[in-house]
Amino acid sequence: MHRNLIKLAVAASCLTLATAAVAASADDYKAAAAKAEAAIKAAHAARNEWTTTADEMKAAKKAADAGNFDEAVKHAHEAEALANASIAQAKEQEKLWPDAVIR
Repeated sequence: MHRNLIKLAVAASCLTLATAAVAASADDYKAAAAKAEAAIKAAHAARNEWTTTADEMKAAKKAADAGNFDEAVKHAHEAEALANASIAQAKEQEKLWPDAVIR
């Protein structure tokens, strides 16, 4: 269960590193932030937002405000990955919780 979430986070981090070779622009940040915000909204709807996700979005916004779009995009991608992992966790727990109920 937790291994799958870790694998998802590692895969997302690798994807971030692969896309970091080209300098990011403000438009790249806006696109990454929009995807992250959509994933965060879905995590909120699943009632399973992780606090680290909000921290990553704050870091992304701070970097973007400073004009460091490479860093901003990196944090936005990480926020999206964390939000997606929290959604996956919510779905997994939804299926598993009946097995944990004492009968």
